[in-house]
Amino acid sequence: MFIFDFVASTIMDNLIDWFYGQMVGFLGNFFAIMGDMGVELFELDWVQAIVLFFSQLGWALFGVSLVVSGFEFGIEYSTGRGNLQQTALNAVKGFLAVSLFTTVPVRLYSLSVSLQGMFSRGLTGYGTSVGTIGERIIEDLNSVESLTDMMGAPNFGLDVLTSSIMLLFCIIMMAYAVVKIFFANLKRGGILLIQIAVGSLYMFSVPRGYVDGFVQWIKQVIGLCLTAFLQSTILVAGLMAFRQHALLGLGLMLSAGEVPRIAGTFGLDTTTRANIMSAVYTAQAAVNTTKTVAAAVKK
Repeated sequence: MFIFDFVASTIMDNLIDWFYGQMVGFLGNFFAIMGDMGVELFELDWVQAIVLFFSQLGWALFGVSLVVSGFEFGIEYSTGRGNLQQTALNAVKGFLAVSLFTTVPVRLYSLSVSLQGMFSRGLTGYGTSVGTIGERIIEDLNSVESLTDMMGAPNFGLDVLTSSIMLLFCIIMMAYAVVKIFFANLKRGGILLIQIAVGSLYMFSVPRGYVDGFVQWIKQVIGLCLTAFLQSTILVAGLMAFRQHALLGLGLMLSAGEVPRIAGTFGLDTTTRANIMSAVYTAQAAVNTTKTVAAAVKK
């Protein structure tokens, strides 16, 4: 009777593990599909029109900036402080920036989403067939060589859930973590579109050598892609760890929501408020400088 219980327990444990992994894998795959929707957003005609508009705006600001930098170089050269090499290098930096600021962020975001989907499938075993589970059950039964191995039945780490209140608390925390990541993924494609629109306003300052704002914009794009990869991956890892270690998995799930704050501590801020204000100041400086140059040409 004991041997029968052990065999039945081994079969059920493997089936429950497989079923739980498929459920968590479905959730990870769902987040990956949501990320792909953010990528597919840039395939819509009206979104492509918006991106094209800001691309043309960036090229226009780049052209104006080249003229302004030429005047600035002439003024500095007349005083003996002109640096032709630095001016040419800044022009090359501006050309690369204006050529890539509408394409690289989308490609990088698409890469982060695809990597998140691959990691989720690897962590959960999503898509594993029932036949593979049967082979695993046979291997587990064949590995038993003594009564001691039978006594070492798997412990699912749910001993801490000793009351219904604790179980309800874990369910609420799990739902909170999943819903928070869900809404974060839902708005990420729109945030990337906003960042591309804001990035066009930096094309006036880069050819003139003022790259601090544009570097901060690059950090924002990297932070957005890093968050898209890490948040869903850590959430899936926490859900898988919850099966064996309930509190450890719960902590991982809750820590997934802290990825943007930690990234912001290291300069990879995923919000748009600071970058928009910086871009507004850049646009104001562009307008004022253009008026000054136009007035000087008229004279």
